Amino acid sequence: MRKIQPYLLLLPAFWLLSFAARGETTAFEHFTLIDGSGEAPVKDAGMIVVDGRIQWVGPSAQMKAPNGAQRVNLSGKYMMPGIINLHGHVGNTVGLAQDPKNFTRENIEKQLKLYASYGVTSVVSMGTDQDLMFQIRREQHSSRPTMTRIFTAGRGFTGKNGYPSTVPGMKGVPFEVSTPAEVQQDIDQLASKHVDLVKIWVDDHLGREKKIPLELCQAIIQDAHGKNLKVAAHIFYLNDAKALVDAGLNGLAHSVRDASVDDELIQKMKRHGAWQAAATLTREASLFAFAQPSPLFKDPFFTHALSPEVLKTLESREAQEKARKDPDFAKYPGFLKMAQNNLKRLADAGVRYGFGTDSGPPGRFQGFFEHWEMELMTQAGLTPMQVLTAATSSNAEFLGASKDLGALKPGRWADLLVLSKNPLEDIRNTRTIAAVYIAGNKVR
Repeated sequence: MRKIQPYLLLLPAFWLLSFAARGETTAFEHFTLIDGSGEAPVKDAGMIVVDGRIQWVGPSAQMKAPNGAQRVNLSGKYMMPGIINLHGHVGNTVGLAQDPKNFTRENIEKQLKLYASYGVTSVVSMGTDQDLMFQIRREQHSSRPTMTRIFTAGRGFTGKNGYPSTVPGMKGVPFEVSTPAEVQQDIDQLASKHVDLVKIWVDDHLGREKKIPLELCQAIIQDAHGKNLKVAAHIFYLNDAKALVDAGLNGLAHSVRDASVDDELIQKMKRHGAWQAAATLTREASLFAFAQPSPLFKDPFFTHALSPEVLKTLESREAQEKARKDPDFAKYPGFLKMAQNNLKRLADAGVRYGFGTDSGPPGRFQGFFEHWEMELMTQAGLTPMQVLTAATSSNAEFLGASKDLGALKPGRWADLLVLSKNPLEDIRNTRTIAAVYIAGNKVR
């Protein structure tokens, strides 16, 4: 226990309190609080933040801000927790091309700042990271970050020459395993780096690619669980989802898109505690949404995420014609609708679900996609409160980070958005961003 110096015992109590308040203190007042827990909003709320953590939340009339606190009047504004994206990719893409050579500190920090400007205050980079990401995460853990918090799965898993290692810019990015011994070796490596979870790609890209065998998936899950690591999987097919959940998978990183989820999968997920960790509806939408002129091309909230060169390409007739010539183009709207219907059915059945977008690869634009995902989730039939809760406290729970993130409650980091309009009336109001704070640092 730290020894109290004798002279401090002689000081008046209010002097001692003033010493305690000498940290960086901000008092927010007169806003409507949506705290991320799913509870009803609180009007005319106040919050005291000390050194980046929430110290007190309650009615503004009862707030007793210490002398010297910075007071921020948010009359007419709405406050919600920062958005947590449970499925993103950071660092590999520049413009509309991905390549491991792009994985530099400059590019990673540029993308984390872009996410932050959209109110995405935490992101899970799902399986495409190099060792530099662990260094950046260490730096964040030892400070109060001024850009989006990073969680990482390190390198994900696929089979030998399996999808997505055949995708341009992805060779050498995931582990390509062919035996349980290789799996164990790679899991040991990931565990030594303290990854936040483990990622598997389980897909054959509509029959065009090699899919990792189920027995290797089972080995990955078993070995990861032996190191107290959760496992999430990129999936497409209903049968794969069932087999992986039976093997102990913790989360589906995409929706089932080939068929309607059935009672069998629902019961398996509830019995094993598996989550629909991310529906990634925007991933499906991105496959056809830019195949023709779009109002988004004139929307500043969208174009903020794009370089002028990328926007010019999206607007070009050549790029739009190329998208329409995809041999599976006609199927993509149906995949989106299936994903939306399956998310709604799982949610209604009581399966736990989170929020994620798969933003980061070419054509999946970081920051904007998280707000678009919310809109697509409400179009699927979820309420704005369900969506906001999924994107905040539910995601923090899945990550095991609830003591620090996900809800605006005492003791948590002050990762938050200030909005000009009520997102519970229209989820598109998450786009009316007046300010963004990460660990109490104003980043927008």
